Amino acid sequence: MAIGVGLGLAQFPFSDADAFWRWVDLCEADGIDSLWQTDRVLSSQPFLDCMSVMAALAGRTRRLKFGMNVASVAQRDPVVLAKECATIDVLSNGRLLPAFGVGSKANPYWRVTGQPFKGAGAKAEEGMEIIARLWREEKVTFLGEHYRITDATISPRPKQQPLPLWIGGSSKAAIRRTGRLGTGWQAGNETPAELKPVIAAIKQAAADHGRKIPADHYGAGFHFRFGSWEDEATRRVADAYRERSDGRDPRDHLAVGGAADIIRRIDQYIEAGISKFILRPIGASDEDFINQTRLLAAEVIPEVESRKAP
Repeated sequence: MAIGVGLGLAQFPFSDADAFWRWVDLCEADGIDSLWQTDRVLSSQPFLDCMSVMAALAGRTRRLKFGMNVASVAQRDPVVLAKECATIDVLSNGRLLPAFGVGSKANPYWRVTGQPFKGAGAKAEEGMEIIARLWREEKVTFLGEHYRITDATISPRPKQQPLPLWIGGSSKAAIRRTGRLGTGWQAGNETPAELKPVIAAIKQAAADHGRKIPADHYGAGFHFRFGSWEDEATRRVADAYRERSDGRDPRDHLAVGGAADIIRRIDQYIEAGISKFILRPIGASDEDFINQTRLLAAEVIPEVESRKAP
């Protein structure tokens, strides 16, 4: 199983669009496997819209793959989302890596729109089934609790057949959902020590549905920095991780130090069963962010991608 290393963005870390495109061009030239955009529709912090970013990357790049980490299906119309993904995959010659989830209960979307979070998991699961069927079937009829469609067709369908469908989340419902519908799984805030039982449960859930997820389709992500835990930029990210992960120690998840420290963290995830990575640079400025990416491409990725997962 080959190890793949992509880069991800959560908040928009750049001062302007020119700096963003400089970073994208660097990733395209320096052998980064893929780029991933976190989904956040409503936020006081700067987040790009994940589907718009996918379309922009399709036009800007020729080699890079790209995906959403992860798109909240319960907040979107699944027919429109299926059409958007199919269009982007066609125009990029098959480089889209769609990844879906429910979204966090803490997301302000639910409060601001007045929509209840209760039932969002079932709604998202219905949406994912509709999306997957629209990508591969000529006509789709679906009569569910949340969605009802009759003889629905999209054309053109995705270039990739089948188009991957990665699913995020480690709750019991997310594990069952991944086993039933997913072609891959993307971890969230889990540390390496927490991953083995989740992966084992997903494999069992897939087997219960007569399916098998490829062994190299399990992914994880974390922030990294060539620098120190005392750097102001590192402290901000560490504090944010501690808050969103219910007090987990960021030193068990983030990778900070030199190349050897980052490689050591990646190896811990590989040992847990992960073979695809979304690494998020921690930068204090445009130049720092870009330099962090250069260092990763030069000192970490060649070493890591030569490994084989156990």
